[in-house]
Amino acid sequence: MIGRATLAVAMLLGFGTDIVLATDAKRSGYDDASAETRAMQDDDAANPAFLWVAQGESLWSTPAGPSARSCASCHQDARISMRGVAARHPKFDPTLGRPISLEARIQQCRTERQGAPALPPEGDSILGLTAYVGLQSRGMPMAVADDPPVRPFLDAGQRLFETRMGQLNLSCAQCHDRLAGQRLAGSTIPQAHPNGYPLYRLEWQGMGSLYRRLRNCLTGVRAEPFPPDSPEVVALSLYLAWRANGLKVETPAVRP
Repeated sequence: MIGRATLAVAMLLGFGTDIVLATDAKRSGYDDASAETRAMQDDDAANPAFLWVAQGESLWSTPAGPSARSCASCHQDARISMRGVAARHPKFDPTLGRPISLEARIQQCRTERQGAPALPPEGDSILGLTAYVGLQSRGMPMAVADDPPVRPFLDAGQRLFETRMGQLNLSCAQCHDRLAGQRLAGSTIPQAHPNGYPLYRLEWQGMGSLYRRLRNCLTGVRAEPFPPDSPEVVALSLYLAWRANGLKVETPAVRP
């Protein structure tokens, strides 16, 4: 079933209404959230995402696989070794020949370095570990590279961002560029910057990755979701993160 907000966007765009952004400045989703939601994010004791962070902190020091090594075995204190890591991901991986997300990097270390099985996608363990690592960059500006190896993926991500999809024939840009800052169904349409993922979403009553958000958006416009590690998801995630450069990392954020 299509949500009323999605239908309203489709109708608004379909009638050709001339929408102008209120501002060209980058805004985090935090800036558009209610005072109550911002207060929940600001207080670590009230932020429900810290239940996952605590699990991630425990997993950081838990041996896994035949190597019986933990993340801490190689990286020691995450507060030092992981500082700034989340701000630079997705990052180009020369071995893979493509960018890789922080979540995928953690899975890569787990399977290749620890010899352990990958953690279940969207499971509490990988969300917790990613949130714990991301927390170490909180307050730092997003700084995703746009050097030559990355440019083809950035360009592909931008094309996807601007491509109409699904039965509703909507693009990401139509909502999150053209309609950003407008009120719709009582909420402000955000600019869709992923500087707080993984995050706790009140709508979900739980943690989720950026991929979960992308999947929801695609199904909302009646498009077939891309597979989790598809070239489309890699490119679009990279472009969204690069587009957020300069905004502070908020992991783990809270959103409506």
